[in-house]
Amino acid sequence: MNNLNGKIAIVTGASAGIGRAAAKLFAAEDAKLVVTARREVELRLLVEEIEADGGEVVAVAGDIRDEELHRSLVETATRRFGGLDIAFNNAGGTGAYGCLPDISLGDWRDTVDLNLTSGFLAAKHQVPAMIARGGGSIIFTSTFVGHTAGMPGLGAYAASKAGLMGLVQVLAAELGPKNIRVNALLPGGVDTQANPINFPGVAPETVAFINGLHALKRVAQPEEIAKVALFLGSDMASFVTGSTMLADGGVSINRT
Repeated sequence: MNNLNGKIAIVTGASAGIGRAAAKLFAAEDAKLVVTARREVELRLLVEEIEADGGEVVAVAGDIRDEELHRSLVETATRRFGGLDIAFNNAGGTGAYGCLPDISLGDWRDTVDLNLTSGFLAAKHQVPAMIARGGGSIIFTSTFVGHTAGMPGLGAYAASKAGLMGLVQVLAAELGPKNIRVNALLPGGVDTQANPINFPGVAPETVAFINGLHALKRVAQPEEIAKVALFLGSDMASFVTGSTMLADGGVSINRT
């Protein structure tokens, strides 16, 4: 398999879940990788697995809210592999939870920094490197929350991720003439540690409810979302830019 054919990629949030699955899939598809997350032990294990399978990868641990991390990721990709072709800006989180009057300004700003400002910082450093390569693909993980559905308690999360989709559209328009494609990937429920279906002591009826929100009556495996990221990053999506690509198992349209 070589859908990425030696391209150089950054994957954030690579220590678990979608990011980890994407890093392994990108490597299997012949990409050279720079991976990042906050957890150094998990990153090291990922690097060992990819290298054991013959892949080329380097890890840089850090917080995506830190501009210096994004500078370092791009510099590492350029120094180690020669440039940057693909960036899967996947890391983020739900952040502050609660009814809006109960959310502090500090928590609101932290959530926006985590999901939106981090995207700005990523693109700020990734774009020049891609222009130098003659093009590339930038992918942001967003969500259906705030796009096709409102979910109580997730106002800060929804606003920050909706802002990310606005950023995607503007970047796609700005960078199209530079042969850089920019897209948002919108998963539904995914079988990760952060999903309530995996919380200790979760009730079977809660699991059934979450699965039932989706038209497919289940949540995704991380590898399923990683395949959509692979499509968006590869030349298979050569005419796809400025899109909000739902990979949500039908949660956006389901009413049963």
